[in-house]
Amino acid sequence: MIRGFFRLIGLLLLAGGFVFLVYDGARSIADQTLRLTRLGEFWNDVHQASQQSFHMLVEGIAPWLWNDGIKVILNQPVWAVMGVLGLLLLVIFRRPKPLIGYSRS
Repeated sequence: MIRGFFRLIGLLLLAGGFVFLVYDGARSIADQTLRLTRLGEFWNDVHQASQQSFHMLVEGIAPWLWNDGIKVILNQPVWAVMGVLGLLLLVIFRRPKPLIGYSRS
């Protein structure tokens, strides 16, 4: 059941990544320039206070982690982050292959 839940989350993230890919593509065509929605910008639009509190939490635990890791992820396009995370969840929580020639009883 847990595997199914995480696969559902992965599928929803993959679908969300596709929606943002289409959204960024439509904006790029309309503006006739490459327009990408960054993850940090999207998080600010959804809930700015949570991003600031997360920043303070990470700075308190490991200040180097913010600049070297999390800031890099926040500067990536939303569709890429959601797509990669969704694919990762789908691959990790897939069903194991059945054993050939063995019985599990």
